[in-house]
Amino acid sequence: MILAGQRSRDKTDMGTMFSRKQLQKLILPLIVEQILAITVGMVDTMMISYAGEAAISGVSLVDMINILLINIFAAVGTGGAVVVSQYLGHGNKKLACRAAEQLITVSTVISTGIMLLGLLFRAPLLKLLFGTVEADVMQNAMIYFLISVSASVICLLVTLPMLFPEDKMMWLGNLACVVLVEAAVFWSGIIRVYLTSAQIGIKWRTIGLACGWIPVVHLIVLLKIIRMASDEWEFESGKIMQAQERKDEMLCRTRYPILMVHGVFFRDFKYFNYWGRIPKELEKHGATIFYGNHQSAAAVADSGAELADRIREIIAETGCGKLNIIAHSKGGLDSRYAVSRLGVEEYVASITTVNTPHRGCIFADYLLGKIPEAAKDKVAQSYNSALKVLGDENPDFIAAVTDLTASACKEFNQKVPDKPGIYYQSVGSKLNVASGGRFPLNFSHQLVKYFDGPNDGLVAESSFPWGEDYTFLTTSGKRGISHGDMIDLNRENIKDFDVREYYVGLVNGLKEKGL
Repeated sequence: MILAGQRSRDKTDMGTMFSRKQLQKLILPLIVEQILAITVGMVDTMMISYAGEAAISGVSLVDMINILLINIFAAVGTGGAVVVSQYLGHGNKKLACRAAEQLITVSTVISTGIMLLGLLFRAPLLKLLFGTVEADVMQNAMIYFLISVSASVICLLVTLPMLFPEDKMMWLGNLACVVLVEAAVFWSGIIRVYLTSAQIGIKWRTIGLACGWIPVVHLIVLLKIIRMASDEWEFESGKIMQAQERKDEMLCRTRYPILMVHGVFFRDFKYFNYWGRIPKELEKHGATIFYGNHQSAAAVADSGAELADRIREIIAETGCGKLNIIAHSKGGLDSRYAVSRLGVEEYVASITTVNTPHRGCIFADYLLGKIPEAAKDKVAQSYNSALKVLGDENPDFIAAVTDLTASACKEFNQKVPDKPGIYYQSVGSKLNVASGGRFPLNFSHQLVKYFDGPNDGLVAESSFPWGEDYTFLTTSGKRGISHGDMIDLNRENIKDFDVREYYVGLVNGLKEKGL
């Protein structure tokens, strides 16, 4: 009788502890969890399928990590549930609640740590796990991994107040403190970096300012910007040490001074050097530098006449006898004209043309033929008026562009022969992809490619060669070297191409030839 009564009482207690409604509350979340775990990869793949095979592959790689973490936390949750169940079975609700709180705290701490590792080291982590995959797959994987981790941040911020409703104000206060501290760290770092770095371009400066108000994300951006600044410091420190080691060699002290001739649509401004950091580097190694000081846009014949006068002026003032000309873009045509047609060949030892369109630009013929006269006149009038304000006496936009057409250059090459006794050489480069160049070269690259083939963003590769020697330059990666990169226009340190060191070698080559 006692046993029967005891069993009846146990059934009653058990029924009270686990009613059907309570069991449903326990089981339904487990079913939903399993459905989400099973379908997460499938749904991701379906949503990203329009983006191509590389995107699908990248998402699949990251989902392998996501599913692994889901299963790990599911195992942790199952173990915690066993412990909690034991306490409940013993009727110790207080210890059961404490165990549940500990489980939530441990899970939150571990997941937060994984989240931070994912934010800070996603690139090394993915390369460690999937280093052999193709570059475009890896790029998509990194993007999706960042999205996954960022979603974890948002989920964490939303979930914490829900898990601890009694301490909601404490969580909000702590969160505010964290945000303020992170903001202080970010803005302190970003301001100092912005003031001291020359390599952080407009793109990353804009991203830094835009993300400066987004917690956690701004620290990731700050780390990226600091890494860029650190690379800049390391590179420039190496340049300083290199210059110190060979300062006595005077690598660029040529027999004759260097005359640097700019291309079209630019001038030799006092406070913004057309040639970037190149002249100072050459002077540091013993070079004597002069500039063409001619107008920004004019017919080749008119620019050539200005250069001829400038050459005579330098010879008269210095008594140096001759000059070595290094000319970029249209400046190469201007220099050839001055030497061949205007009687200054006796004052020139060499002409080095850099990315000069010796055979013109077919796309220029096309544009001049298709654009309505009214539109061309309007653009020319606006340009000429602006450049008069900046110092050009008689700028002629249309004449300058016309002389760069393929048809004009063909006629030019027939009428402007090289002069004997002068060393002619040329240099050209290629922009491998449009995105490797800055605006507007990233835009014009495709247009020039359509009409002229591989190019530097403005001039076709086939148009560069001229003279006894020709050097072709590009990089091993996607970027390549643009028309502007060849004169250090953006003051950018390019991987696989040190523009300053290249010109040191170029001028040293003239020195070795006795020029």
